Amino acid sequence: MSTLQEPARTNRADVLRFVLYSAIGIFMFFVPVTIGGKSTIPLDHIVTWLRENVGAAVPYYALAVILAGTVLPFVTGSWRASPVKMVFAFLNILGLVVGCALVFGVGPDWLMAKDMGPFLFNSLVIPVGLIVPIGAVFLALLIGYGLMEFIGVFLQPVMRPVWRTPGRSAIDAVASFVGSYSLALLLTDRVYREGRYTAREAAVIATGFSTVSASFMVIVAKALDLMDHWLLYFWLALVVTFLVTAITVRIPPLSRIPDDPYPGVEHQPEKLVTGRRFHHAWAEARGALHTAPSLGRNVWDNLRDGLRMAMSILPSILSIGLLGLVLARYTPIFDWLGYLFVPFAWVVGLPEPLLAGKASATGIAEMFLPATLVAGQDSLVLRLVIAIVCVSAIIFFSALVPSILATEIPVSIRSLVVIWFERVALTILIATPLVRLLT
Repeated sequence: MSTLQEPARTNRADVLRFVLYSAIGIFMFFVPVTIGGKSTIPLDHIVTWLRENVGAAVPYYALAVILAGTVLPFVTGSWRASPVKMVFAFLNILGLVVGCALVFGVGPDWLMAKDMGPFLFNSLVIPVGLIVPIGAVFLALLIGYGLMEFIGVFLQPVMRPVWRTPGRSAIDAVASFVGSYSLALLLTDRVYREGRYTAREAAVIATGFSTVSASFMVIVAKALDLMDHWLLYFWLALVVTFLVTAITVRIPPLSRIPDDPYPGVEHQPEKLVTGRRFHHAWAEARGALHTAPSLGRNVWDNLRDGLRMAMSILPSILSIGLLGLVLARYTPIFDWLGYLFVPFAWVVGLPEPLLAGKASATGIAEMFLPATLVAGQDSLVLRLVIAIVCVSAIIFFSALVPSILATEIPVSIRSLVVIWFERVALTILIATPLVRLLT
């Protein structure tokens, strides 16, 4: 009798873990809660509470993360791995110098102007330094206990015809969108090297789904005063990003990447699920549950990964982000580059097309820069569209480009720049009418 009851108990335990952990993850990222008259998602409330209660220590914590991220590549020797890593290692030193100047209040007037260095540090570095590690803990509940696998089976029928990738990439795509692009890129790279993705499929996933995480989207939404429209922003960004990817996979350079497996590895095409989809989805979810580590171990691993990610991101935000702000303010470079997008903004009636074009152009340096240029604008349509551009453009040099170049995925810097242009133009064309319709 006990042997018959054991599978039932195991199944009930699996259902409980799946429902409970997934529900907590969904609640933390997608359910607005009103506390103290402020309506926002619980993750944002946690970060706000930390800034209000330990605010004096937070800048020193952020500086410590920047210091660790700057020193680590030289300690491990990873800065010698490639010319790109060398460039970013020395840019990190610049970020550390800027961070010290801002924390200790010593620097030239142009740097200390509140819409330059302090803006980057207070509006981006500190929130990222807090949200990424804390968000990583709760993202573990979204992607570590079967929810992504469960959803992935149901998305199989649309992945191949719409995005020309295997059904299994649904898990990768959704995990990339709600989770960490850097961890998702590592996953994509590993699956490609195992022969389960072709070169083209891996490139599509890396450049079409590896967005900044939901945690970063909170930062963009806060900077543009969009937290009252958080759910609209999140779902529009997701829909527009995936629609843009459905187009870019059909045009060069992505369409010209060969469907070859990783050199020296046999291709392993997936088995299609044709019936009993819920049964197969639950089987996939249970498989993930049975291989998942304990909750404590998973939380620790994700907190550690979040801290590592913050260490790699914060120095480049201060260096490349500041360089981008300087170029935007003191040179016409982004004005010139922005003219490429003005016709697209004008065609769809986006308010302030010149400003929208310039803001969109700055995103190639750092994904957050477009938000800095339109922050405080009265037009909700303009702020929402640019907030979507921050996410949907995907390609930016402060973090994602070096992350892709560190993998075996065959995409050149030139191709990445072309894909960036395509994505920004298409995002403006698609997002603007959708935002007008829904606001």
